[in-house]
Amino acid sequence: MIVVRAVPADIPRLLQFRTDAARWLNAQGSDQWSTPYPPELLNDSVSAGEVYLFHPTPQAAPVATVTLDQKAEPVLWTEKERSEKALYVHKLTLAHPGSGDGLGARILDWCGDQAAREGAKWLRLDAWTTNTRLHAYYERLGFTHLRTVDDPAAYESGWVAQRPAVPCDLPFRSSSADDGPEPCRPPPQTT
Repeated sequence: MIVVRAVPADIPRLLQFRTDAARWLNAQGSDQWSTPYPPELLNDSVSAGEVYLFHPTPQAAPVATVTLDQKAEPVLWTEKERSEKALYVHKLTLAHPGSGDGLGARILDWCGDQAAREGAKWLRLDAWTTNTRLHAYYERLGFTHLRTVDDPAAYESGWVAQRPAVPCDLPFRSSSADDGPEPCRPPPQTT
């Protein structure tokens, strides 16, 4: 898998990822991402170098995207949490959601590796408040649910979770015949 930073020319594809994902989520009974994402906000993230695309080969179309940044929304994260070094996962979107190929988990492992390389203690995310299937998925991948924020400023994405940032030697491999490395995620946290 080849990981590249998105550029402004990728914005139409990034918006299409979101539209396709919203359609898939709707078919699953979720209203997640039913509101179009403002292109100007996406442009800001792309310009800041925070948006990544994942390609199976250098010539292939991207199969996933994620935004990885240091933006801790005050409505979601406490002052103490915001003082801890962390990277935040946003807009993780797959071209073929629900395929069961483990790509989403591998991308989260890559994000955890990036966080560890930057000296972060945590990899954090927020999720659509009513998408319980997504919450369970993240918990299976070692994220611990901290709380659910019921505030209009959370934009219906108030389920917040974290897991320790853990380095990976090879979070992705370039050989398509390879199933990839062992997961790089920590064991679930205990509270």
